Amino acid sequence: MDSIKDTARKVVDLYVDGFRNMTVGRKLWAIILIKAALLFLVFKLFFFPDLLKENYDNDDDRARAVAEQLTTR
Repeated sequence: MDSIKDTARKVVDLYVDGFRNMTVGRKLWAIILIKAALLFLVFKLFFFPDLLKENYDNDDDRARAVAEQLTTR
């Protein structure tokens, strides 16, 4: 069990040390994370509307609709 912990710790140290010593890579990772966040927001807003909120007035109706869809399939 200790060898697994030691190996896991070495792997974590390798990645932490690698990210700590990056110069250009930090900027690239920042760009990647910002781009991913923006893409998520755009997809969430425009491509995944909240159909339950639009089609049902209260939580009981929404829960009933979800339960019906899960049990009929």
